[in-house]
Parts: sequence; C-alpha cells; structure tokens
Amino acid sequence: MAAASRPLRSLSAGQLVPFGGDRVAEVSPELATAFVEGDRLVVVHETGDLLHIPRAEHERAADAVRDALDAFAALASCTDEQISTFFDLFAAALADDVAFTPVAAANAADVARAASRGRSTTRLELSDQMRAGMVDGLRVWRDAQGARDTVLSEHDHGTWAVETRRAPLGAVAFVFEGRPNVFADATGVLRTGNTVVFRIGSDALGTATAIMEHAVRPALRGAGLPEGAVRLVESEAHAAGWALFADARVGLAVARGSGRAVAQLGAVARQHGVPVSLHGTGGAWMIVDTDAQLDVVHDAVLHSLDRKVCNTLNVCCVVADGAAITMPVVLAAAADAAARRNARLVLHATASATALVPDAALIDEADLGTEWEWEDDPELSLVVVPSVDAAVDLFNRFSPRFAASLVGGDEPTWQRFYDTVDAPFVGNGFTRWVDGQFAFRQPELGLSNWQSGRLFARGGVLSGDSVFTVRTVATVRDHGLHR
Repeated sequence: MAAASRPLRSLSAGQLVPFGGDRVAEVSPELATAFVEGDRLVVVHETGDLLHIPRAEHERAADAVRDALDAFAALASCTDEQISTFFDLFAAALADDVAFTPVAAANAADVARAASRGRSTTRLELSDQMRAGMVDGLRVWRDAQGARDTVLSEHDHGTWAVETRRAPLGAVAFVFEGRPNVFADATGVLRTGNTVVFRIGSDALGTATAIMEHAVRPALRGAGLPEGAVRLVESEAHAAGWALFADARVGLAVARGSGRAVAQLGAVARQHGVPVSLHGTGGAWMIVDTDAQLDVVHDAVLHSLDRKVCNTLNVCCVVADGAAITMPVVLAAAADAAARRNARLVLHATASATALVPDAALIDEADLGTEWEWEDDPELSLVVVPSVDAAVDLFNRFSPRFAASLVGGDEPTWQRFYDTVDAPFVGNGFTRWVDGQFAFRQPELGLSNWQSGRLFARGGVLSGDSVFTVRTVATVRDHGLHR
C-alpha cells in the first residue's frame, strides 16, 4: 500500500534526501534555514542537486504558464492575418527610433550593470546589427505562410479516410541567458499557433522588460491577439527557471546558455515529463587536408573566428603530410582574426602540433573537448593528425558532435568524412554558417542537436515552425462501416 503524502513544511540541516534510487543528498544548513512552508524542493535525479524554489518564484512561473495556456486556447480563434500583423507591429516598434529609445536606454543600463560586476557583455549589448537582425527575423515570420493546420499525410480507404494534420503544441517555455535577440526570435512559435513564456538571465532582464512594454504588448493589442500569448517571468532568480521547467503543463521547454546550467534545466524538465530541447555546448571543428588551397584555408579560419558564439572555430586539425605548409596559413589567419579585434591570439596545441606551434600552451588530447569561452582574444586548439580519418576519430571522441568542416580533400575523402563524422552540421569551409537565419532564413530558437537536444530530428535548426504536434482525423463516408 502506498504511503500517504503530506506537504513539505521544513527542512533540517543534515537531512538525507534519496535520489537516483540508490543515493542520498544532504540538506545544507543554508538550505534548511532558507526553506519555509510553501516553498518547493526539486531533487535532480541525475546529480542529486537540491534546488530550492521559493513560493513566490513558483507562483510567478505558474501564473505565466496559466496565462500562456489561456492565450493558447484563445489563439485558435485568431486568424493567420492577425498573427502576421503582430510580427509586423513588433518589427515596426523595434525599427522606430522613438519607440526604441526606452529599449536602448534599458539595454545600456543592463550593459553597464553587467560590466560593473565583471560579466561578459558581448552578447548582451543590443547593437545596431543585432537590432537589425531582430527586425529582419520578425519580418520573416510576418511574411511566412500560416502553418497551423496543414495536411501531412492521407490514407484513403474508399469508404473512409484518415489524414494526419499538423497542429500547435501549446505553451512553450524558454530559459536563456542575456541575449535580447533570442527574445525576439522565440516569438516565432506564434506563427504555428503556440504561445511562449520567457525567463531571461538577470543581465538582460531590464532590456526584456522594456521590449515587452514598448514593443510586444502594443503589438499583441494592435493585432487583437491575447496578451498572454507572450509572457515574461520577471524574476532574476534561477529558481524561476527551475519552476518554469518543472511545470508539467508546458508543451516544450527550450534552454540556451552555459553547459552546466542548461544540463540542470534539462534534467528538471525531463523528470517532470516535459519534452526539452537543450542548447548549451558548442565549439566547431575544422580539418585541413593536405591538398587544401591555401587561400581557402586562410579565409575559412579567418571567418570562423570573428566572434565567440557556439559555431566559432574551436579546434583545428591539420593533416601531417603538408602541415609544414598549411599550419602557418592557419596561424596567420587566426592572427589576422585577432588583429581585426585589436586582440591577442591564444593558442593551445597537443604534443603532435607543438613543433609547428611552439608558442602554444600544451594540452592533452582529452582537452580537445574544452570549449574556449573567450571574450575578446580568439582562442583555438591545434592538433596535427596522420589523416582525415584520424581527425574524425578525435572529433567523434572529444567534440560536442556539433559542427565539422573539411577543407580540401578529393571526392572520396569528402564522402568518407561525411559518412563517418558524427555531426549534424557538416561543411567544407568556414564554420559560422551554422545559424538558422543565416542559412535558412528561419530565425532560430536554438540548434536542436546536442546535449540531449535531439528532440525533433537527428539534428537541425529549431525554429518557430518546428514546434508542432500531429493530430489525426477520420472521415467516414459509409456509416455502415464495421471493423
């Protein structure tokens, strides 16, 4: 007989909390003191982390999800033209200098505060380029055809027929760090009839709040859409994100940010039965074969190191036969990338490459799995390999299995590379092409391919029109039909 449950009202220092079926975590004195009646405790089954969700944070997240679900029901009665109007008005507000003034002021305050705390501001600053990209992305969704009710397949049996139809999924939850452009991109789920709840990192909360007030809400009202269709959880606490991903009413959870935080959020969602797509680890790899054209090598490396994002070149493997010629070109291109930033090039090399890169810091092969999180100074790992096959083996063992590029190589070599490298994004030049808006004209929510994020396919771009479910409809023509 199952034991009767009762509310958790308090915790005691040293109290043991079972997890994972055969382990226990110990309550710290700090957690025991902070926890009060009405709060919630989430035990991460994968790690034993004890996550304290204060009552106020739980209620903020729960209210936002409730509003989004109410809006989801109402959105079914809205037209595709209304959704297009929302994106048009949202884009127009961001493009209008007067309307954008309070957003710019809020972002400047966020950047200043983050800088005073020693935080990175590279992705936080809402530059003219980022602003233009947000406007462009929103207009892509404005002009996209509605896809809320599309026939995917049909099976006609004569006296009756069955068809599968694409349908909205529900309320989509996003947790991401301080990148204002993601805030705009993720509203793309409205195109397919979904609603969205955001929790943004504390660094960018002021910017997000201003975007909501001066662009999103006016656009929703102007289009006649329910205001709960886009909801921001206005909290700086990580607990708000945990509460959001622990809400079983959420149709899909999407997390972007640093590796450990994203992994933790994913674990919370999974153990609460919420489908999750995670985007927390990056770092692209490039292999330079013996016959690679030197100008192509230079350009591929140069344009892969212009800034630090997930698709930035992180590891470069140079085939040994000819490395004395190709490695200096790689180094020169990396140095040029640093010079363009008025920065210093930081190099790491395995023992195989130190003779050609004597100024590099020595690393072990296992360190090739490290993603260098640089701010201004481009950082790169170098390794000399006996063959393309050997480089693929290193990639499959140590990389996040994300993006791989082969520069040079004949057609059989390329085909073998493609067949054996375990990467969803494969190319023959620079690595920074891996981006939904750049490659497919689809503002991306993330790249659904790694860190347990293979929810929608083997790999690919998670975009607004990727978020859907399937409904099945039967049309009976002969009502004497009997099975």
